[in-house]
Amino acid sequence: MTLSEQTLVELQEKANSIRQEIVKMVAEASSGHPGGSLSAADILAYLYFHEMNIDPQNPNEPNRDRFVLSKGHASPVLYAALAEKGFFPKEELASFRKLNSRLQGHPSKKSLPGVDMSTGSLGQGLSAASGMALAAKLDKKDYRVYALLGDGEIQEGMIWEAAMSTSHFQLDNLTAFLDYNGLQIDGSTSEVMDPNPLDAKFRAFNWHVIMIDGHDFQQINQAIEEAKQTKGKPTIIIAKTIKGKGVSFMENQVGWHGTAPNAEQLAQALQELNGGKQNA
Repeated sequence: MTLSEQTLVELQEKANSIRQEIVKMVAEASSGHPGGSLSAADILAYLYFHEMNIDPQNPNEPNRDRFVLSKGHASPVLYAALAEKGFFPKEELASFRKLNSRLQGHPSKKSLPGVDMSTGSLGQGLSAASGMALAAKLDKKDYRVYALLGDGEIQEGMIWEAAMSTSHFQLDNLTAFLDYNGLQIDGSTSEVMDPNPLDAKFRAFNWHVIMIDGHDFQQINQAIEEAKQTKGKPTIIIAKTIKGKGVSFMENQVGWHGTAPNAEQLAQALQELNGGKQNA
């Protein structure tokens, strides 16, 4: 089933709002990771505003779907999505990375509603997501688990241990997204430690593999529907994305992996994200 034009417009508006909040909070903190947060905005917009069974008024509902941001340094995209969804006031985004804030550089489930797993040490999130999916199977629950991995992150060996165990236990209630933007902190993934061929590697671990444009909501939707119909094995959606998506001077620039925009750059970014209109 394809998404309606109205749904596409609504999702694009949510993704755009998430992107604006990302650049604002990183600029306010003069610290953070905008590039890989912007590249994942469409995926989180789809999950939080179309797919996942979650309730901001009851964030610990036992039968809720779970989301694990395995690449925890991309916390701005998660915080922006949670605030947009109503888990906490948007005004709190301005406290990002500040002393005593609930919105630290890496997400903590102890302090912020809507965060299902504390992450930040790369490579660990898929194992946590696998544990959640296995628990659902053991408890005979029908909730689903989603995880977002970074393409630099999958250079970690623990990812592949988790990939092996997840397929071993036939966790078809787990769907992982790989944010495949091709860049990491030190350069391109192909130069630092080439992970390709990604599809062949995951197929060798007995995963169902889908490759999509990670900025196309119709493709995201079709991939999720295919994952839900896949039985007996987990699914990985390898989403080709653009690091810094939506902000012209950040797109495909490795320097924006962990650099905060200054006031002038913030104004330009917001103007672009507002469709060329001056930000109010």
